[in-house]
Amino acid sequence: MFEKLKTYCNAHVPFTDAELDLIDEYFEIVILKNKESLLTQHTVCNFIAFISSGCVRHFHIKDGVERTCDISFENTWVTDFQSFNNNTACIMNLQAMEATTVFLIRKPDLLQLYNINKNYESFGRLMAEKVAQRATEIAMSLSANKPEERFTDLIQKQTDIFQRIPQKYIANFLGISAESLSRIRKRILQRQKS
Repeated sequence: MFEKLKTYCNAHVPFTDAELDLIDEYFEIVILKNKESLLTQHTVCNFIAFISSGCVRHFHIKDGVERTCDISFENTWVTDFQSFNNNTACIMNLQAMEATTVFLIRKPDLLQLYNINKNYESFGRLMAEKVAQRATEIAMSLSANKPEERFTDLIQKQTDIFQRIPQKYIANFLGISAESLSRIRKRILQRQKS
């Protein structure tokens, strides 16, 4: 049932089979439909979730306008760490962008898992570092790269993004208008043809 997660975990920290079997006990499967929310703003985030299949858009709402902060695909972890760690209302929304399956662990179960097995504590630290690294990469890209560079980087990392995510969300994530994104795509396609 959780074989994909077990393989992922074992690739990062050497677990025994008995340790990996704890995943069956502590994680739950959540299946989301397209546009269904995994987390909504102003609630307390009490989980961390591994995306087994599908993709999740991270966004917040400011002045009535949705702002896409990130888009996560298979084999990544999603949560609102600020809410999760401080037990406060979150500012983030997590929404499936297609049929999505996540393996979710709730905070009390995660803390118990950390207490009974130090390998999971090490694994949790590594995953938190990956999430923090991703946030840093996004912030650096938005502050240092031109829109075309951000677009090119995104396409290299997720070649099928335009088949999976509506263009308006991609543009919003890149910090540009949908029209600007169309112009950038057209320029890049023309360069590739010549």
